Order: sequence, then structure tokens, then C-alpha cells
Amino acid sequence: MIEIQINGIDEIIATLNRIADKTKNKTDLMRNIAGTMESAVLTNFDVGGRPAWLGIKHREGTPLVDTENLMSSITSDYDNDSAIVGTNEPYAAIHQFGGMAGRGRKVKIPARPFLQLTSQDKADILEDVQDYWQTLLG
Repeated sequence: MIEIQINGIDEIIATLNRIADKTKNKTDLMRNIAGTMESAVLTNFDVGGRPAWLGIKHREGTPLVDTENLMSSITSDYDNDSAIVGTNEPYAAIHQFGGMAGRGRKVKIPARPFLQLTSQDKADILEDVQDYWQTLLG
């Protein structure tokens, strides 16, 4: 028979309970993540997509940027358990996913995904999480 004895178990349990109590309020973390995501989405507009969006065939200009309506509608929100970024513009989905639009749905709109996170954006979010834990445990 193998017997394992752990010394200081009460201290370990107390420390784990303190960590559990501290993680109940994640609002600061979610605020940081929401800000990071919103910044990433706005960068997509600034650079014309990541990867680059297809151009406009029938007129001059930069897709999704010329009027700035869609870009200025981007908002972020957060609570204790989630962070979100998005828009309430009804035409946003056709630009995000592409599809047929216009009268009779005869105009093909290519997908220009603006609500997209790059690998670097995801790494930045991971850094937000690491900073949260470092502050929590530090």
C-alpha cells in the first residue's frame, strides 16, 4: 500500500479558496477583452481587412470605410462573464458573410469579414488573461 501525506493542506485549501473568491469578479478582465476585440475590429477597417477585402467594382473608394457608418457603429460591451463586440446596423451581416443583395437580390456582395480576429489579436486577448491572473495572484 502507498501512503501519501500532505503537510500544510489547510494552507493550500485556504489559498485556493482565496483564489476562488477573487475570480468571482471578472468584470475588469472582460472589460479589457472587450476593448482588445473592439480595437482589433476597428483595425480591420483601418487597414481594409485582415486579410484584405475585395475592392469595389462599380465605383471608386474603399469598401466599408468610405461613409464610416458601419465602422462608427462598432461597439463593445461586457459583464462579469462575457465580452462582446458588434454592430446594430441591419446591413452588417451581408458585408460580414457576403451574399446576394439589392432589388431582386441580383447584386453579389463578396464577404468582407470585419468582425474577425487575427492570430495576433487572439494572442493579445491571451495576454489580457495572463495580466489578469498575474494581478490576481501577484
